[in-house]
Amino acid sequence: MANTYTQIHIQCVMAVKYRQSLIQPDWKEELQKYITGIVQNSGHKMLAINNMPDHLHLFFGFRPTQSLSDLMQIVKGESSEWINLKSFTPVTFRWQEGYGAFSYSRSHVKAVIKYVMNQEEHHSKKTFLEEYQQMLDQFEIDYDERYIFKLPE
Repeated sequence: MANTYTQIHIQCVMAVKYRQSLIQPDWKEELQKYITGIVQNSGHKMLAINNMPDHLHLFFGFRPTQSLSDLMQIVKGESSEWINLKSFTPVTFRWQEGYGAFSYSRSHVKAVIKYVMNQEEHHSKKTFLEEYQQMLDQFEIDYDERYIFKLPE
């Protein structure tokens, strides 16, 4: 797209299905590299990626060459397939349906990178569900409690 200039920074948060703690420390770096490759091969720029055993944060410079939902479908689908092909988990790996996506101005980029990279410290004080609901509230996003990343009933 000639003469198209953008500055779009997106943080996406996605959970392992049923928030199962399946992402293990011995392969988390490989997963992060794999997802970074997907994002960057799609024309976007990864700024930070980190995960806990039950969820993942990715923060990237987004190019408007595809829809965010298409990108997330590719990230989730290809990474699930890769995890299963590598047999990293004793059960079939799946991401929870849906994701959170939050946009930030350039002035917030350094703080968001720090936030994403410090997930372990952050979660020593707050659960994933508390963190996620706080993000939705801070961004004034209406949500239905029934559809928040939750355990199966």
